[in-house]
Amino acid sequence: MVLDDLGSSLRGTLDKLQGKTTLSEDDVEAIVKEIQRSLLSADVDVDLVMALSDSIRERAVEEEPPAGTTARDHVLKIVYEEMVELVGESTDLPLEEQTIVLAGLQGSGKTTTAAKMAWWFSKKGLRPAVVQTDTFRPGAYEQAKEMCERAEVEFYGNPDNDDPVDIARTGLEETADADVHIVDTAGRHALEEVLIDELERIESVADPDRNLLVLDAAIGQGAKDQAERFHDAVGIDGVVITKLDGTAKGGGALAAVDQTDSSIAFLGTGEEVKDVERFEASGFISRLLGMGDLKQLSERVERAMAETQAEEDWDPEDLMQGEFTLKDMRNQMNAMNRMGPLDQVLDMIPGLGGGIKDQLPEDAMDMTQERLRDFEVIMDSMTDAELEHPRAIGQSQIERIARGSGKDEETVRELLEQHKMMSQMMKQFQGMGEGDMQRMMKQMGGGGGGGGGGGLGGMGPFGD
Repeated sequence: MVLDDLGSSLRGTLDKLQGKTTLSEDDVEAIVKEIQRSLLSADVDVDLVMALSDSIRERAVEEEPPAGTTARDHVLKIVYEEMVELVGESTDLPLEEQTIVLAGLQGSGKTTTAAKMAWWFSKKGLRPAVVQTDTFRPGAYEQAKEMCERAEVEFYGNPDNDDPVDIARTGLEETADADVHIVDTAGRHALEEVLIDELERIESVADPDRNLLVLDAAIGQGAKDQAERFHDAVGIDGVVITKLDGTAKGGGALAAVDQTDSSIAFLGTGEEVKDVERFEASGFISRLLGMGDLKQLSERVERAMAETQAEEDWDPEDLMQGEFTLKDMRNQMNAMNRMGPLDQVLDMIPGLGGGIKDQLPEDAMDMTQERLRDFEVIMDSMTDAELEHPRAIGQSQIERIARGSGKDEETVRELLEQHKMMSQMMKQFQGMGEGDMQRMMKQMGGGGGGGGGGGLGGMGPFGD
């Protein structure tokens, strides 16, 4: 996940309390020092780290843990609550008609963010449009157009017009039928007067409901200064933190924004248009500490299933009756691919992200993704009859499939064995009554991170 180093460091620190039923002051002090080291390594401001560690130290020593709660779970809950407080609330962003202007320095990721946000709004049932006004950076129009095509959202730009204000005016008129207008603006290497003037003139035309500042996570705690300067110059209603997947300083950027009069709206977590998520402090910190995020997970599952159904004419409920075929398995794999990188998905599952994932080899996720791609290639080399009745596939067919797919026979057998295991699991599900299913889901929701499960519907992992 994003901030992997910070997350694994915090989880490793808390795991040192495993098996303890009581906490001494020395235990607390050792844990606090480790947490300080982890946060400072993530470029969190020293004063913030000291204030946070004081709160954790005081609460861990003075608060009595509930009956039956282990020392680790008690401290985990305190760390979770204090870190949620540290990063602050999410920017208010209702799902309704609105105009959003994006501002930021050159290289912060505004153009990519515009397409990502448009994609996000489209998945919420709104019709977005991106208006590209950057006439300063070479290639800005082409990049924006390509990203919006990948996001399958409406786009307006004019590479023959060098007046960004006129482009904004015309673009808003041409895309008047859209529910959400996202106006991408030019950046500079610094907050210069010419940039401020351009933003103010675009604002006067766009009359935005919200101004969002786009910040590169790599600036760390420098996010505080940049957010304050942009806010003083043009007014900022929220911040988008980009490139969180590529820096260890993201924690500093997240914490710094809350020290301004602003808040965080979105997080950019990769290069694809779907690598964006609405920031919610409780779910984000829960994932960071290895406790999962069932709300974010359920949203991804629903979206992936809907997209797969639309493309493949496939109903997941069919899995609960009849034979589980290789076609069903391929549809499940397609849905998984649409949920995003496997390591991000695992982080959202209580008990699977965090600690368990930390024990895997560094390349385990890449190997798993590669194996899934191998399986897909192999299935493409099978006949419809083989996909429908994989148990009937014999040695001669395995040899033919291996030659046709360019994969070895062992990988073909591995796919068939994987299908056999999944088929047996589906039969177990088919035999479950509604009460059995509810008990299983309750266990999943209650077992994350050793500290209580992640709840759906916006609840935190401790039911708050």
